[in-house]
Amino acid sequence: MTRIGIYGGTFSPPHNGHLMAAKAFMEQMWLDLLYVIPAALPPHKEMEAPISAEHRLAMCRTAFGGLEGVYVSDMEIRRGGKSYTVDTLRELSGEDRRLFLLCGTDMMLTLDEWRAPEEIFKLSYPVYIRRENDRFLDDMIVKKIATYREKYGKVVRWIVTEPLELSSHQVRKMLTDGEDISHLVPPAVKKYIADNHLYV
Repeated sequence: MTRIGIYGGTFSPPHNGHLMAAKAFMEQMWLDLLYVIPAALPPHKEMEAPISAEHRLAMCRTAFGGLEGVYVSDMEIRRGGKSYTVDTLRELSGEDRRLFLLCGTDMMLTLDEWRAPEEIFKLSYPVYIRRENDRFLDDMIVKKIATYREKYGKVVRWIVTEPLELSSHQVRKMLTDGEDISHLVPPAVKKYIADNHLYV
């Protein structure tokens, strides 16, 4: 049984928090392969200062290219339209595969509001990673996980790591403000952004 991780998102731009999450996901879920999949159009949020899918895909390949076992896929971009997770799971599922779906806390708490949540839980094992230190969310997380277990028969697992409170929005704002992002993104991503005059 091949253990495959799925890490989707806008990745505009990919930053060190994304890389940290990917590494922790691979290590703690014992993944054989990790798909990093930039969305064509994320269904859950409006994209501010939209950057083309081609640029986001290129930045992901630049950012994640050096990680063994990671494959940056353009499947959602090729599919076009809104990128629904259930469609990606259908495409990647197979009898010899076990799929693990990585979510941030906010996405994990709303999984039952996504398209076809029953099928998402049937096709994958959701896993979440905390990117915040908000203790007020602790009880909400515990209750939601219990609800999912009762409703869908799956336990949502937790990637144990120190939260890195960093977002793509923060990186974009710093770029717009002319601030240095060297400590927030891989050097090759910073160079790509500068060479292509993105987020200015």
